[in-house]
Amino acid sequence: MAGNGPAPKAAVEARPASTVVLLRDSSDGLETLLLKRNKALLFAGGAWVFPGGALEPADWQAAGDDVEGAARQAAAREAAEETGLCPAPQSMIQISHWTTPLSEGKRFSTWIYAAPCPENCDVVIDGSEIHEARWISVQAALQQHHDGTLAVLPPTYITLCDIARYPTVAALLASGESRQPPQVFPRPARHEGQVLVMFRGDSGYESGDGSLPGPRHRAVLEGSRWRYIHDGVAAEFPPLTGA
Repeated sequence: MAGNGPAPKAAVEARPASTVVLLRDSSDGLETLLLKRNKALLFAGGAWVFPGGALEPADWQAAGDDVEGAARQAAAREAAEETGLCPAPQSMIQISHWTTPLSEGKRFSTWIYAAPCPENCDVVIDGSEIHEARWISVQAALQQHHDGTLAVLPPTYITLCDIARYPTVAALLASGESRQPPQVFPRPARHEGQVLVMFRGDSGYESGDGSLPGPRHRAVLEGSRWRYIHDGVAAEFPPLTGA
């Protein structure tokens, strides 16, 4: 006899996507371009993000069906469409790769790249999906997020924390030779009324129980700001921020 209750739903397949962190040097240190999404959008409405989106057939064609090459092409294309800037795919270094949790109804397998900003180009946004664009120092972006005035999602927040340790664009790009981009599979949960996202190495990651004692590898939403915690975690699970 069949068990009680409906059968569990199969996870939605993650769609390939990519994001590019555009960078430039300034007197205030490393700067990045952030875009504010339309508040009316169902996904990340009102949040500040980096340019990016799903891979399209033209990206696969340009890369000869190589998925990593197609991801670079998509990152460049999305940057051009959303900002008017055209970073060269070959100038990008991969920072990380994030896969949307299995529990989500819309999932993406996202390559996150960093690239120098093309010179002598003005930022142009569409005013529809993207309502605002701003160059901001990475340190200022983190401070404004901590102050509750800059809304970002965990991948954006952790990426900002990661690149904040580099003083210049050149220093960050040079790290590409030794960088091992982490494969990130976040797992959402709640604990003591707080929203949190656990990463591999957290004591509650496998079970999904954020209350379990032990190592902490998670981002916790405190009010409107995220706080990244990496405490007591085994060496095989290094910090996503590189610290």
